[in-house]
Amino acid sequence: MTPELQTPRQTDTVLHTENLDIFYGSFKAVRDVNIGIPKNAITAFIGPSGCGKSTVLRCFNRLNDLIKTFHINGKIFYKKQDLYASDIDPVEVRRQIGMVFQKPNPFPKTIYDNIAFGPRLLGYKGDMDELVERSLKNAALWEDVKDKLKALGTDLSGGQQQRLCIARAIAVQPEVILMDEPCAALDPISTLKIEDLIQELKERYTIVIVTHNMQQASRASDYTAFFNVQANDKGQRTGYIVEYDRTEAIFQSPKHQATQEYVSGRFG
Repeated sequence: MTPELQTPRQTDTVLHTENLDIFYGSFKAVRDVNIGIPKNAITAFIGPSGCGKSTVLRCFNRLNDLIKTFHINGKIFYKKQDLYASDIDPVEVRRQIGMVFQKPNPFPKTIYDNIAFGPRLLGYKGDMDELVERSLKNAALWEDVKDKLKALGTDLSGGQQQRLCIARAIAVQPEVILMDEPCAALDPISTLKIEDLIQELKERYTIVIVTHNMQQASRASDYTAFFNVQANDKGQRTGYIVEYDRTEAIFQSPKHQATQEYVSGRFG
């Protein structure tokens, strides 16, 4: 049975899906995703490994296009525009919907050139020095690096590298920032700094974060979608959304037993 569209009680959504099924070849990896992502809020995707959280996330900026066997049924809309329409340029999609990955991945370039790379590629005509400074300030990194912009980004600490990657995403002026386990490779202090940064960024951006960390989801997000996985008779595992609501509802009064078991650590 296809669930109804699960959208928090907020009409201003930036992304939404309709009856989304995600395939790799003939294998259905995720089924029946109907979800709306609110503007200027932090939405967390939680659930066990293999439930499709990152797969759905990467559909939002068409990164899955890089996988030859990938295809979808259903629709994904960004501000009412079909992201998978034939006339849509995936490169432009990725400019407006940026991505920060699990492991910090600064380019082997200077800190300055890490930030300037995307804008240069897109033909930015403004003041590059001002853009670099603003992006680093927005990522809470400027004070750490303002005197060493010619140093390699790879020489920064892990937490600083991740903030550099966030600044790099910000520099191309997206509306949405997707974050796939952005703190998984970081120590607890760096993790808290990233979480504080995410809270500041939601004033200007819509953020979707995948996390296995229940405490992080409960601390850092406004809305939470719980994904689960179901195996068929061939042993193939397909992900689906169990429940989507405000974060406090998911963690304090979930509607489904599976959600309750997962957020309380009794899952499985």
